[in-house]
Amino acid sequence: MKNSEDFDVIVVGSGASGGWAAKEFCEAGLKVLVIDRGEPTTHKESYTNEFVEPWDRPFGNQALPGERKKEYGLNSAFVSNLNPHFYAKEKDWPYDNDSKNPFMWARPGAVGGKSLVWGRQVYRWSDLDFEANKKDGHGIDWPIRYKDIAPWYSYVEKFIGVQGSYENLPQLPDSEFMPAMELNYAEKIVKKGIEDNFKDRNLIIGRSANITQAKPEQDREACHYRDQCVGGCSFGAYYSSVSVTLPAAAKTGNLTIQANAVVSSLEYDPKTKRVTGVRIINTKTKKKEKIKSKVVFLNASTIGSTQILMNSTSEASPQGLGGFSGALGNYLMDHTWGTRIQGTVLDTKGKVEKGRRPTGIYVPRYRNINEKNDKDVDFLRGYNFQGGAKPEGWKQRAANTPGFGVSLKEGINTPGSDWIFTIYGFAECLPYKENKMVLSSKSDPFGIPQVKFDVEFKENEFKLVKDMIEEGEKMLNTAGLTNVKSTMGEMRPGLGIHEMGTARMGSDPSKSVVNKWNQVHEAKNVFVTDGACMTSSSCVNPTLTFMAITARAANYAIEKLKSGTL
Repeated sequence: MKNSEDFDVIVVGSGASGGWAAKEFCEAGLKVLVIDRGEPTTHKESYTNEFVEPWDRPFGNQALPGERKKEYGLNSAFVSNLNPHFYAKEKDWPYDNDSKNPFMWARPGAVGGKSLVWGRQVYRWSDLDFEANKKDGHGIDWPIRYKDIAPWYSYVEKFIGVQGSYENLPQLPDSEFMPAMELNYAEKIVKKGIEDNFKDRNLIIGRSANITQAKPEQDREACHYRDQCVGGCSFGAYYSSVSVTLPAAAKTGNLTIQANAVVSSLEYDPKTKRVTGVRIINTKTKKKEKIKSKVVFLNASTIGSTQILMNSTSEASPQGLGGFSGALGNYLMDHTWGTRIQGTVLDTKGKVEKGRRPTGIYVPRYRNINEKNDKDVDFLRGYNFQGGAKPEGWKQRAANTPGFGVSLKEGINTPGSDWIFTIYGFAECLPYKENKMVLSSKSDPFGIPQVKFDVEFKENEFKLVKDMIEEGEKMLNTAGLTNVKSTMGEMRPGLGIHEMGTARMGSDPSKSVVNKWNQVHEAKNVFVTDGACMTSSSCVNPTLTFMAITARAANYAIEKLKSGTL
């Protein structure tokens, strides 16, 4: 890599938001370098398990007992049999989890980041979310509102493709939709049962970044209903940066991608109060290098971007770049995950649905929408449900089917299972200063200080989960389901894989790390546009908001670069 200011912009990270930064800058005619610590990824060629049937894979597509945890450590909780090569191995990318409240940190290990393996659920936030901190006094006020981000939601949605249904719900604004996927037979029964009995609640199709109409200009086919997205989709039917935004950036001829390179820190010039470039380490050779640019966009994930800022110490910024406010590394948030309510749907035995739809159902937030409906609740904010209905599992059917030999096989192959409806709750986490990440005294294999966490859910989150269990059971029982039962989630931050905060956005430099345009207060040519910039967590899946915020900030930076004011 040339050690000169050959790049207008360096983008650190290549996932959902990093791909958008690269696309916007490249299409504006700027020379862009995308740096990623993971292995190189090529659309189609890197999806090595995509067309291999389970019975053609070693050990029937199952990991050997203990082997996956040995290789991936805590990351093994997230790894699928379809995509272990997309995740980081613990020996290569350790973090210090020897603390009272360790965080489950899902770390990708390939160019494309978590956009290769995400759940693809995309929802707009509303002013219910952007105004929450101001109204209840937790955290600081967002410096932006829904109207500031709405046109960028539309811009992103039209490009990536989002399927969903128009519902006109104030707490969950509609997107720019492609035709929606359908609820299945059992879900339609549950929908009617809930909406007939709970006037403030809706059951809708899960909005997802799966296209239902081809986008030939992007070489993308409509979804084939295989539901194997997490292993990669050669048809390009779901959004990942590798299949959508990075190819768009590459078409311009302005994109350079450097894989297997970790950014250790940023180089800061106290005279100009600008960052002049990044310090990188080649993960294969351990060679160190400095690369210069006019602008740096941090999109290395909430924790990764903040780790870089914390490591970027200087005489001017002894607490790390952005550390002046005391907010850097604090206010780490995630959604609660794992709380489940399920029941059997009557009159579904023997029903068959074709295909494997790659999304589920969604019950939008209904708590604390207005004071009249929720005057008796004793908690702040709210939660949503996601899930769906499917026939009883094959293993259960096999165990419960009488017979032997031919009669057993025929019995298993004859539709006859009951359908089970399951919902999982996602509750919002309030921004607590004491929920934090710090730099450890331990170093990784490249000499970079590891991250250590102290994060826990508190009383408000437990009250939300208690309510979601009570109300979830009530909804399913009232809707006519039988055998309704619930399980409380592990309540361990990180399992939701929706980490946010640690470099929050705000108007006051003494209380925040970045401004309303995502510029670091202490260095205006550094932008943080991934989950680190989030000032609250909503209960709504955040990735669409990351992408919209990135597109907005990138176009602001483009305007300032071209006018010479950045």
